[in-house]
Amino acid sequence: MYELEDLYQELIIDHSKRPRNFHTLSEPAQSAEGFNPLCGDKITVYLKMDGDVIQDVSFEGSGCAISTASASLMTESLKGKTWAEADALFQRVHKLLTEEGDDQSWVELGKLAVFSGVREFPVRVKCASLPWHTFVAAMEKKAETVTTE
Repeated sequence: MYELEDLYQELIIDHSKRPRNFHTLSEPAQSAEGFNPLCGDKITVYLKMDGDVIQDVSFEGSGCAISTASASLMTESLKGKTWAEADALFQRVHKLLTEEGDDQSWVELGKLAVFSGVREFPVRVKCASLPWHTFVAAMEKKAETVTTE
């Protein structure tokens, strides 16, 4: 089990130090801002849609390693998905972060399963979920800042 935990930790560190899709999209169709006052995480998620399909997604901001890694892995996971597929993925990730389950039950999430241990640290759940809630706000074209409070 320690090997799996080490791999998860390495993946989170890699995505926090070298986040993927960390930039502003030129002419994004939609965007939203998120803020976690407890940790100080701030994020903006940008989306470019092609009909119902997420053509491109990126983010900018500053935050802890968990928040940054979550946003990075999220953007990699969402490209090319329809809104329905992305919403279903959001629901599965939310369950991963908040409900009990063994590591095998999260295998279908691929790299996103690295966050399975976060639920043991309630303060970190907000860090990991902020990018996802901000993404949903961008999809729903909400103008108000998403907050974890």
